[in-house]
Amino acid sequence: MEYQEALDWIHGKLKFGIKPGLKRMAWMLEELDNPQEKLAAVHVVGTNGKGSVTSYLQHIFSLAGYEVGAFTSPYIVDFRERISLNGQMISEADFLKLVERVRPVVERLSVETDLEPATEFEVITVLMFEYFGHMHPVDIAIIEAGMGGLYDSTNVFKALAVLCPSIGLDHQNVLGETYAEIAAQKAGVLKEGVPFIFATERDDVRQVFTEKAKACHSRLYEFGKDFSASENENSFDYHGKERLEQVSLAMPGKHQVSNASLAITAALQLRERYPKVTKEIIKAGLAQTHWVGRTELVFPNVMIDGAHNNESVQALVNVMQKYKDKHLHILFAAIDTKPIDSMLELLSQLADVDVTTFVYHNALPLEKYPSQYHKVANWQDWLKQIDLDSQDDFYLITGSLYFISQVRPVLLSRQQN
Repeated sequence: MEYQEALDWIHGKLKFGIKPGLKRMAWMLEELDNPQEKLAAVHVVGTNGKGSVTSYLQHIFSLAGYEVGAFTSPYIVDFRERISLNGQMISEADFLKLVERVRPVVERLSVETDLEPATEFEVITVLMFEYFGHMHPVDIAIIEAGMGGLYDSTNVFKALAVLCPSIGLDHQNVLGETYAEIAAQKAGVLKEGVPFIFATERDDVRQVFTEKAKACHSRLYEFGKDFSASENENSFDYHGKERLEQVSLAMPGKHQVSNASLAITAALQLRERYPKVTKEIIKAGLAQTHWVGRTELVFPNVMIDGAHNNESVQALVNVMQKYKDKHLHILFAAIDTKPIDSMLELLSQLADVDVTTFVYHNALPLEKYPSQYHKVANWQDWLKQIDLDSQDDFYLITGSLYFISQVRPVLLSRQQN
C-alpha cells in the first residue's frame, strides 16, 4: 500500500459523517486485543485550549526524557501530525504498517456486526490506540478528545488525569445548547478516582463538574481556587501546593497562563509516577512550547490563528491588544456551523474585517457573509498584498483551522523566495 492510498482510505470514511457512540470503537479495539488498556495516558477535553494543554504536557514529559505520544486534531500541515512521538509526527513507514494492521478490522466491522461503518475520526482514534498501545509503546500518552467527551471515540480508557481548560458554546447541534449540557458531555470521560483539573468562570459549569467528580470519587483541582497564577511583566508565578516562579511562555495571551497552569498541576500530580519531571523541567518545557496555527507569528508582522468560536476569538482579541498601535488588517474565513455574526463583531472591535472563503466541504460561501464586510474572492490575492517590511502594518489571518492549514504553507513559501 502506498502512503496516498492509505490516506485516501481513511478520508473515504468522511462520508459516514459524525456518529457519537462507543460500540463501534469497543468492537474494533477488542479485535485488536484492546491496546487502549496498555496505555498510561492523560485525557484532555474542553472547547478551547485542548491543543495548547496537550502540547505543554508533551513538551514537559519529552524534555524529562520520557517517550511521549500525543493525539491531536485537526492537523495543520500533514495528516500524520495527529499521531506524534515526542513532538515528531509518525513516520510514513510506521503509518503504513499501522494502517495495514488496522484496516482489515475496520472493514470487517460492518460485515460481521449489525453496526454501521466506522467514521473517519473513529478510524484515526483506533490507529492511535494501536500505535501507542501495541506497535510503539510509550511511557505516557496525551490524548486530546475530538468532540465532546462522553460519546467521543477517545472515551475508551481510564486516564491518569482529566484536564478541561474551557467550556464554550460550540458543536451545539451535537453536544447541547447550554454551557451546562456541554460541560456534562466533556466531564463524561471521567472515571472512578481520576483527578479532574479544570478552569471555568461559570457557576453552572462548576456545578456540573462538582457533581460528576463526586459521583466518580474524583478529586477536583480548579484554577483560581486550588491553584492559581499571578502575572508579572513577561512571566507568571504559579501558586498551588508547590510554587513555580517566573514561568515564561512562548505562546502569548492570558488564556495561555491558565492553560499552562493546568499543565503544571497535572505534571506535579504525576511526579510520583514520573519522577524525572522536576520544576526546572516543567518551566523549560513550557518556555519551549509552540503550537502551529495558534497565535503563530509567521513573520514579525503576520499572525495566523485558528480562532473558530466566540471564546477563542475573544481570546485572540485580547492578545491583539499589544498590536493596537499598528494599522491592523484582518482576513477571516469560517465553516458554516459557526456563529459567524458574533465572531465578526468581536473581531471588528480591532479593525475592519475582510472575509473570504476557501476550498472545504462546509466552508461558508462568500455570499453568505453579512453584507457590511468587505468580501475577498481569492484569499491568495489578499496574502500577496502583505508588506512584510512594513513597521506600521500588522496582518491577522484567522478563522477555521482548516482555513489556516491552507494559508500557512502559502505564507511560508515567501520565506523561501
